Amino acid sequence: MADELNGITVAFLVAPEGIEQVELTEPWRAVEETGGTPKLVSTSDGEVQAFNHLDAADTFSVDATTDSVSAADFDALVLPGGVANPDFLRTDASAVAFAKGFFDAGKPVAAICHAPWTLVEADVVRGRTLTSWPSLQTDIRNAGATWVDEELVVDRDGPNTLITSRKPDDLAVFDAALVAEFGRSKVSN
Repeated sequence: MADELNGITVAFLVAPEGIEQVELTEPWRAVEETGGTPKLVSTSDGEVQAFNHLDAADTFSVDATTDSVSAADFDALVLPGGVANPDFLRTDASAVAFAKGFFDAGKPVAAICHAPWTLVEADVVRGRTLTSWPSLQTDIRNAGATWVDEELVVDRDGPNTLITSRKPDDLAVFDAALVAEFGRSKVSN
């Protein structure tokens, strides 16, 4: 279904550096290949530095900053992982508010690996079930959520749909789920 996300604009929220490159590029490709429009949102203008684990990889141009856009400008949100990326985002008030805005607006959010750290900080996981990189499970539980060790969790028991996966090995199912759920939100709006 090459046009499943036709007319859907998806924000990809990242820090200026520390993004796990494949967790950005693979979902981005999935959105583009299904007709969606991905936009790179960060806390500052210019370029962001992605990584292949601990090794610097490619840079990517920022389309908008968290202080110049809001959830109202997008249909859905993707939060790529990488250890440093969400650790930085959760300390930036505008990034946390931007992510929280999607929950407040009932718009779908997809987060992989370490990315739920930003959602913990935004206090939007309470009562939800999600997965992540295993080292986040205590933080997620302490934030009032149920953590499970599964490749994919699609939680609809809240104001929006929350899609989570554990790691890069889960990207195929993560990408398929976010396309399906983002497409579903298009139909319901």
